[in-house]
Amino acid sequence: MRSTTVPPGTTPLVPRPGEPPLHRLEVAGPDGLPFAAGSFDAMGPLSRTTHPHRHTFYEIVHVTAGSGAHVVDLARWPVRPPHLAVILPGQIHHWQDGRGLDGTLALFTEDFLVDHPGDIDLLRGLGRTCWFALDAEDDVRVGGLMADLAAEHRQRAPGHESVLRALLHVLIVRAARLDRRGETGPGRPRSGPRPGPRGLAEAFARLTARREAAAWSVGECAERLGVSPGHLNQAVRASTGRSPGRLLIEARVYQAQRLLAHTELPVRQVAARVGITDPAYFCRFFRRETGRSPGDFRKHHSRHDQSIEAPDGPA
Repeated sequence: MRSTTVPPGTTPLVPRPGEPPLHRLEVAGPDGLPFAAGSFDAMGPLSRTTHPHRHTFYEIVHVTAGSGAHVVDLARWPVRPPHLAVILPGQIHHWQDGRGLDGTLALFTEDFLVDHPGDIDLLRGLGRTCWFALDAEDDVRVGGLMADLAAEHRQRAPGHESVLRALLHVLIVRAARLDRRGETGPGRPRSGPRPGPRGLAEAFARLTARREAAAWSVGECAERLGVSPGHLNQAVRASTGRSPGRLLIEARVYQAQRLLAHTELPVRQVAARVGITDPAYFCRFFRRETGRSPGDFRKHHSRHDQSIEAPDGPA
């Protein structure tokens, strides 16, 4: 990952006015793999950047040393190694007050997951949690996989492409097991098929995690999932106790908060991005849901050096 993170011979991705920089993964020539892995130093200065930015690619980071914090969207995660972090395309993130950061990164596009398309859903789930503390055993396992990925990428021995895809698949699956421990308890994997309502509710959650979903209606989401709005409502209520409409409102508020905190877009444009055409109504809606006006929220949160005011974020 170099200073441009743009593939040779292509046009840089220019963000819309007021939005954070958008980085692409640089590959070596037209036949280069959309994948890179290595240490923070090997990946270059952008691996530790303090400037909020977005990617067009996925990033998995195994943090083995250092201090500071990692800010992803509106969450501030204190660095207390060892950790595993998963950043999705489009998420806004940066390192804050980072000192002595060390570890290994794996960067890849969705195209690289062609052999294991199901990994995309796993990654979206991981991105919602984002930050995982590792015990000693998990740290050894993750560290071994990351080291193998970095070595294969560096050495490019015959068959390295297949090996990289296989190793990445194992890493994603094992990371997903970490994510599920919060629901099933340490060491107790899920068993049996998921009931229909829960599976549909999880698909709805993955859908609403997409940035553009903030502007969708329940009917549009149901159409994308191939079910009726009534079926979607029953499944989501049965699984979560809340309606799809309420969850979409929360997604709309969260996306508005991201845009207010990390961009310089006028309030009217923020409103339009989350599907509200009337800026006055958006201001009333935002105050009702957050207790603050959009201007007050932006004033409190839009500082590059302290994206989250409270020093104790999720850990």
